[in-house]
Amino acid sequence: MIKDEEKNITVNRKARFEYTITETYEAGIVLNGTEVKSLRLGKANLVDSYGTIKNNEAWLLSLHISVYEHGNINNHDPVRDRKLLLNSREIRKLIGKTKEKGFTLVPLRLYFKNGKVKVELALAKGKKVYDKRESIAKRDYERDKERDFKN
Repeated sequence: MIKDEEKNITVNRKARFEYTITETYEAGIVLNGTEVKSLRLGKANLVDSYGTIKNNEAWLLSLHISVYEHGNINNHDPVRDRKLLLNSREIRKLIGKTKEKGFTLVPLRLYFKNGKVKVELALAKGKKVYDKRESIAKRDYERDKERDFKN
């Protein structure tokens, strides 16, 4: 059995702090040639990007993929809207969930899987300030516990 090889391009670390993740989906993404070359160099930024559903199609907005340095005049626009490839059942489910108050689509990571670029998309709900404080306190407690265990 051949194991699927995955190589991370970029990870949205801030998303897990800002949002409570309820479900995750793996989606393909429609890209141009120079975008793929730029991703192979690791030139992407997921920080301000988000997903949306328009006309029964999933889209990833404001994903920044840097311009390919060795490209020509036909280079890509760094922050264009990119179509996501999900099956219709998943899109219908996401339409229902995103209509609920507070839910949004957040990309967690961008990675290569068997030579194809994939996006791990999360259905998430924004955390309140006190939830963030609770996450920080929990993280500090775990860090202190590990430090005490080592000593």
